[in-house]
Amino acid sequence: MLANAVLRPALRTSLLRSRLITATPCPLQYQRTMSSIQTIQTPNAPAAIGPYSQAVVANGFLYTAGQLGFDPKKMDFVAGGIKEQTEQALKNLKAILEAAGTSVDKVVKTTIFLKDMNDFNAMNKEYTKAFGSARPARSAVQAARLPRDALVEIEAVALV
Repeated sequence: MLANAVLRPALRTSLLRSRLITATPCPLQYQRTMSSIQTIQTPNAPAAIGPYSQAVVANGFLYTAGQLGFDPKKMDFVAGGIKEQTEQALKNLKAILEAAGTSVDKVVKTTIFLKDMNDFNAMNKEYTKAFGSARPARSAVQAARLPRDALVEIEAVALV
């Protein structure tokens, strides 16, 4: 893209008509083309059950879909309660991170959705085990309802 501010008026009008530039000048840093988006799929985490990917890599970051406490082989919840579902959701998350060539120590942000905020302490124990000394930014909220009535769903953003 050409910087709008340096164009002669006639050339600028011609480029606007051909849609090679926008009417509003953009800072030079935004005129570069976006890098490609790569999808991540691994059999070690549950397959997407809708029109989405397990994760995508864009501009050096991995964005995961929310992970439930699903056993990827059975495509059903692991037996037990919040402890077991959290542990499995984190295993699924780790599998996706590894498939993308990254790890929990490169996670910069997680979001945790809980069916019941009273399960926070039990979830937090499993989360602490999985992340060790890594301390990404995190949000945890109670959701009115999670997919397939899950007890917990966890998503992450990581450096690749």
